[in-house]
Amino acid sequence: MRTFDGGTRQRRMARSLLAVWLLAAGRAEAGHVSVELDGVDGPLRDAALAAIELSQYATRDVTAAQAHRLYERAADQIKGALEPYGYYHAEVSGELNEAGADYVAVLHVTAGEPARVATLDVKVDGDADGQMPVRKAIAAFAPAKGQPLDHAAYEKSKATVQGALFGSGYLEAELVTHSVEVSRSANSADIHLAWKVGTRYRLGETLFEGGQFPDTFMQRYVPWNEGDFYTQDKVLDLQQRLIDADYFSIAQVQPDIEHAHDGTVPIKVILAPAKRTIYTGGLFIGTDTGFGVRGGIDRRWLNRRGHKGKLEAIVAERLTTLNARYIIPLAGPNNHSLNFGFAYRDENTDTSQSRTYGLAATDSALWHGWTRSYGAKFLTGDFEVANIPGNTTLLYPEVSLSRKHADDPVFVRKGWSLTFAGRASALLASTSFAQITADGKWIHSLGDDGRFIARGSFGATQVKDFDKLPPELRFFAGGDRSIRGYAFQTVGPPLPDALVPVALARCADHPNTDCKDLIIGGKNLIVGSAEYEYYFKPNWGIATFVDTGDAFTTINDYRQKIGVGFGARWRSPVGMVRVDLGFPVHDSENHGVELHVVIGPDL
Repeated sequence: MRTFDGGTRQRRMARSLLAVWLLAAGRAEAGHVSVELDGVDGPLRDAALAAIELSQYATRDVTAAQAHRLYERAADQIKGALEPYGYYHAEVSGELNEAGADYVAVLHVTAGEPARVATLDVKVDGDADGQMPVRKAIAAFAPAKGQPLDHAAYEKSKATVQGALFGSGYLEAELVTHSVEVSRSANSADIHLAWKVGTRYRLGETLFEGGQFPDTFMQRYVPWNEGDFYTQDKVLDLQQRLIDADYFSIAQVQPDIEHAHDGTVPIKVILAPAKRTIYTGGLFIGTDTGFGVRGGIDRRWLNRRGHKGKLEAIVAERLTTLNARYIIPLAGPNNHSLNFGFAYRDENTDTSQSRTYGLAATDSALWHGWTRSYGAKFLTGDFEVANIPGNTTLLYPEVSLSRKHADDPVFVRKGWSLTFAGRASALLASTSFAQITADGKWIHSLGDDGRFIARGSFGATQVKDFDKLPPELRFFAGGDRSIRGYAFQTVGPPLPDALVPVALARCADHPNTDCKDLIIGGKNLIVGSAEYEYYFKPNWGIATFVDTGDAFTTINDYRQKIGVGFGARWRSPVGMVRVDLGFPVHDSENHGVELHVVIGPDL
């Protein structure tokens, strides 16, 4: 048992009271520190503020002694933070001011002149500098001679050269010399880098793991021959082809460096099957089609030969379609396949009504980065254009080329699409004709919040009997994706005067038929558009646009129509929603405003 005398107890009590008093006094004197820094901007200012310990006490308690001690360190901390950017002669002055219980650190920074690169010596041995990616990486090395020394840019450029070597097949490339010699007196820097690249590897066997198809089928996607030099672009090309095939939820392609030998590296492909059957459905609205529903069944593979089946249907106020496709992948690279399809289309617009059936057989594949397709189509059915009835049966070959690129499939900041098509018929058809079309769209970001969008369409037709062409092979302008300010398919050559009485008589017999726009469509089309979008919030924006063009029979009949307007943009969970109000310009026959609503992707 321990005992304490009265004196000991009193002394301990006194010490406890003193500690409590000192703690209370310390808390009473504690305050916060704010930092005011000038003389540098941008990344230099951010780096300086991040390096100052004082900045940490904007919301934390600090005593007077701590504040003065941290302030004394601030100058050296700022100087050290600027050195990686090449500033080795920075000067810092200032003062620490009291503001009640708080403190304000005022710091004035003079960065001075940065050290500049006097010597840039980047070497790779062997024939590596003959490879385009390596040559580009070395040529773009930063900081270049004469530029301010920037250690972050230096490290990034060094990694870029290393990546270019690896991507060109030099899988054992090693950086053997790397030095940055800074002369403070001369305010300059000498950079010396040298790589020993070793053997340039060739592509070995491609091994597939985890897929649902035999290796003989999977070889169709490999875009190289065994023994070709390894490049990262080829590996990425294979990965993209596997993703585009839409068979797999996981498609990872990488060199199996662990089993590389004798200058050959095998390629390992890790796969996981995607969900086999996809059901789609939803509601939509468009001013051209009205309110509607869409649904579909996509069978990603029907058998071990990779055959696919797709069924899609749309039922809307003015449009009903049914499309079925059967796709047979063929041996060889480039996503080569045969496609067989059936299409039913029942369309009822203010300008035309049609009910047609179609069959198609096409051969499609990748060709120099484009998707090329050629085949034959059969089209038959009845139609009315400008209340004049007609019917047709056409069998014609068709060829098309299409390509698109987008940095983001959901919201494109930089991207474009192009489609060219040609079709012609002379035998086993109601009339002979030849037609070419071209459609393009370009999207480019303007700053962080804006986008510029340009699009254009061109078409030209030669036909023996124009009356036998169904509406889908005639050209009309006006509508959501054409000239806004005009209703769908209301711009084009009018019905000949001799047929107007016939059309008006049919209007009397069909009171639900619109007789305002008696447009029969044209043989040719030219339409262009320019649009600017500004997003004031991540998912909300406004737009302004001008559309122009015409559908016409001969160049002498061309009458330029112009539509201008503004709209709203919403990046909704189901896709981009566009609501536009368009107004015709300098058109004595058309007045008012047209509402256009579209839901769908950018490209």
